[in-house]
Amino acid sequence: MISFNKYNFSNSKALIRVDFNVPLDDQFNITDDTRMKATLPTINKILGDGGAVILMSHLGRPKDGPVEKYSLKHLVVHLKNLLGSVNVAFANDCIGAEAIEKASSLKPGEVLLLENLRFYKEEEKGDKTFAEKLSKLGDVYVNDAFGTAHRAHASTAVIADFFASDNKMFGLLMEGEVISAEKVMHSAEKPFTAIIGGAKVSDKILIIENLLERATDIIIGGGMAYTFIKAKGGNIGNSLCEDDRLQTALEVLEKAKQKNVAIHLPETSTIADKFAADANTQDCPSDAIPSGWMGLDIGQKAVGVFSEVILKSQTILWNGPMGVFEMEKFQNGTKSIALAVAEATSKGAFSLVGGGDSVAAVNKFNLADKVSYVSTGGGAMLEYFEGKELPGIAAIKKA
Repeated sequence: MISFNKYNFSNSKALIRVDFNVPLDDQFNITDDTRMKATLPTINKILGDGGAVILMSHLGRPKDGPVEKYSLKHLVVHLKNLLGSVNVAFANDCIGAEAIEKASSLKPGEVLLLENLRFYKEEEKGDKTFAEKLSKLGDVYVNDAFGTAHRAHASTAVIADFFASDNKMFGLLMEGEVISAEKVMHSAEKPFTAIIGGAKVSDKILIIENLLERATDIIIGGGMAYTFIKAKGGNIGNSLCEDDRLQTALEVLEKAKQKNVAIHLPETSTIADKFAADANTQDCPSDAIPSGWMGLDIGQKAVGVFSEVILKSQTILWNGPMGVFEMEKFQNGTKSIALAVAEATSKGAFSLVGGGDSVAAVNKFNLADKVSYVSTGGGAMLEYFEGKELPGIAAIKKA
């Protein structure tokens, strides 16, 4: 595998798999262009070398062929604005005569955006013939879509087979994701604290079990914490709980004890009498929540304990919020943890934030530039930290 920065793209046509799966409103306006901006350094390096760029991506989940609302043509104007004076063309198909003609006539310094890959069922099926047709459009393959790296699709994994090892590589975004993830999983400086939040134990059990082999401390917040608290005999009122996971929670706690990993559950919670922005709230012990009340955020004492653990850490992984931070009354826990991670980072810790809600939280509180790395891949990052091999990474790394 060749390093992206060492490759000279002069007179090359780089076929880049990007993740332009951005949210659109009813008028097809992009409401969040984070994913598009994230791949600009990769595109600009190629153009700067004197190469041409062919972009391919999916958008949404079209079921049966082309659908107007999922057309990538809605992104062209915004992409032009992001790239400045660069000429951006659009092909109404990702394979076929038009795509071939526009790709072959592309000049150095120009960009071509192909139509939605998922308008073909062959994309998600990982069809080899479809992948080969895509591969013919460029001289070099660059995967810069970490958000889809866990999918063995035609454009994310299978296509790499049609390029020699010195003509396929990660883009700068993907490279940064892989380096940061590998640093946390394979060379984390201790103490290593993993902050795991979210609603369900079942969604995070694999990542917790894998982290038991690596972390010194695991902080558990969000709705999933109450399954652990109930498993230990606590009263959790009407808080979210997976009763079929109580035994699993106890097994995790026992494994952690055997491996000398400290599991930190919230001692206190901000509880509410209903799941609503205007609910009545109070702070109380997490294992003594009255009937009819539910925990919707970690409490003040939990904030203090968790922050203390974070500030002693040298490596921090954060995946999942501490509560329902979308509602102002229940955002203090997540905001406080974000501030603690930022402070620890300023003191020299390496911090990786990943997973949609965690990323949304650091963005909401304007702290994205105060942590070491913010991952763009929710599901991909989760699977990586569960210990799974990601097809999009493996395809580039193999000779």
